[in-house]
Amino acid sequence: HVQLVESGGGSVQPGASLRLSCVASGLSSSTYCMGWFRQAPGKEREGVASIDNDGDGNTKYADYTKGRFTISKDNAKNTLYLQMNSLKPEDTAMNLCAAGSLLCGDAPKEWSYWGQGTQVTVS
Repeated sequence: HVQLVESGGGSVQPGASLRLSCVASGLSSSTYCMGWFRQAPGKEREGVASIDNDGDGNTKYADYTKGRFTISKDNAKNTLYLQMNSLKPEDTAMNLCAAGSLLCGDAPKEWSYWGQGTQVTVS
């Protein structure tokens, strides 16, 4: 049984930082692509960043992150992270952890497993 549990969201002012965490169970973070998506009210779910499962840990970011966000993972802890700096009001969204895309795809439908999400509010 695969479970992804996010934490670290909150309400912050513009310019602040947050670090999101996603603890995985039932799968190994070292063998799956893992990623972060976000969904704002009334909007479609969109990709934020992903990290692949090869030895190099190659990463991809959505253009809007513009160097503000950093994805990483600790395979020993089976945990995925998202460091979010210089937060803007438009970053307000539910942030969801995902795992299982064969090619770390950009589309949500390509991902097999999802967490419940952690809310980030910037105002």
